[in-house]
Formats: sequence, structure tokens, C-alpha cells
Amino acid sequence: MATFSSAVNAPDDRNDRALFMHLDPVVRLNDDQFYELCRLNRNLRIERAAGGGMSIMPPAGGETSRRNAEIARQLGNWARRTRTGACFDSSCGFVLPNGAVRSPDASWVPHERLDVLTDGQRSRFLPLCPDFVVELRSPTDDLAALHDKMREYVDNGAKLGWLIDPRGREVFIYRPGVAVECLREPPVVSAEPLLAGFRLTCDEMW
Repeated sequence: MATFSSAVNAPDDRNDRALFMHLDPVVRLNDDQFYELCRLNRNLRIERAAGGGMSIMPPAGGETSRRNAEIARQLGNWARRTRTGACFDSSCGFVLPNGAVRSPDASWVPHERLDVLTDGQRSRFLPLCPDFVVELRSPTDDLAALHDKMREYVDNGAKLGWLIDPRGREVFIYRPGVAVECLREPPVVSAEPLLAGFRLTCDEMW
């Protein structure tokens, strides 16, 4: 039987916290089946772990959604101006090399990696790890779990990752082969040299 576990333990936010559902070895969904499951449950944000379990998350609260929109707006404006790649919001799923399906809050992929995908691949979860990913901590997110997710992105090919924690007013910067850098309440964060000229203004995050 599939079992559920809570991602956090606070008793007063049961309607807002993510649930993790263990499926293996009872049920094993392939990529097409998982895509259809997500399509049938559009009101939920569902991610798949490398081992096959699923994280089921409710819609974001107002403040988290506002911050997400601001990050996507700034990244999108930069991508439109430079035309070096495409940015994606939290509704896009990516099938990582380890089999996990993740939906970072914001991400960017250069055009040369997207151009080799077929029309069918582009219409579903993209079969790649973004070069740049951003995760924004919501009030009910477990910080340790988000750090695990950031390490997973880097292990699967991400070249730069930001974990933004409004509660602690910190930005954790992940790069391959480099120790994690923590910025305390930065006014801006630079994505140089990977995203030349992109600097996230963080006033709206705090």
C-alpha cells in the first residue's frame, strides 16, 4: 500500500505543507504515466523523487506566489533582452538524469540545449536539468530538504543554483565543485558569469 509522510511537523499548517507518497514497490509510474497524473491534477504541484516517490504540494500562498512572480519577471526580462535562452516558471517539470522530476521555482536553459529537443519532448516535461535553477523557500518548506534538492540539481548538471530563504533573509549559492556560498540579506545577487548581465534585485524577497 502507498504511504504518506509529511514534509514538516508544525501542527498548525496541515493544509499548506507538502506530503511525500511512497509508491515503490507497489506502484511504479513511467514518465508518460507520471505526466498524465500531473495533467489530471493541475491544482497540485507534484514532483517525483529519483526513487519513484512523489511529493505533493498545494498551491502557493500569496506572499510566496508574489515573490515567485518577481523572480520570474526579472529573469524573464533578462532572457528576452539577451535572447541567449529560455526561462521557465514553477509550472514546468524537468526529468533529471537520475529519473527525478523537479519543478524549480524559476529556471533557465540555453537555446542550444532546447533546440535539439523534438516537438514532442518540448510539449511535455523537458528531459534535462536546467543550467540555472532557483528555489524559493515558502513558510512551510523544510530548509534541509531544499538543500538536498539543490545538491540534486548540481549533481544532475545544473551549473548554478540559488536557494532563497526569505525567513532567514539568506541566499545560498550552489555551483559544481565549489563550497556553498551564503549571502546574508543581499540587495542584489549576480548570476555572472553563466548568465552574463543578470542580477536579481532582492528587495521584494525580504
